Amino acid sequence: QVLLVESGGGSVQAGGSLRLSCAARGFTYSSYCMGWFRQRPGKDREAVAGIDSVGDTDYTDSVKGRFTISRDDAKNTLYLQMDSLKSEDTATYYCAADPYALLPYGGLYCRHHPYNYFGQGTQVTVSS
Repeated sequence: QVLLVESGGGSVQAGGSLRLSCAARGFTYSSYCMGWFRQRPGKDREAVAGIDSVGDTDYTDSVKGRFTISRDDAKNTLYLQMDSLKSEDTATYYCAADPYALLPYGGLYCRHHPYNYFGQGTQVTVSS
């Protein structure tokens, strides 16, 4: 059974940091397109960051320089390091994966990829 399990969400004051993790279970391969999405209250889901099979990354403009997506293929885990958090980062964050997107498509492609697998989401609340 394919499963993505996020953790690491919580409440933090503006300017603080959080690190989200996403453990991938049941996938045959360990390196493929993965991404982080978020849905803010009253907004559509937004593609925040993407990473391809060789580690190329891409970010939406509002988080560039503050968020870092990374992966540990040995642990089948995706991360999102979030620094200098702002109140507008408050959202439910979801990780996503395409276990068949194995080629180095680039971070931009993986950020906007039409994923079939999503995690259950983890809430991030930033208070000002």
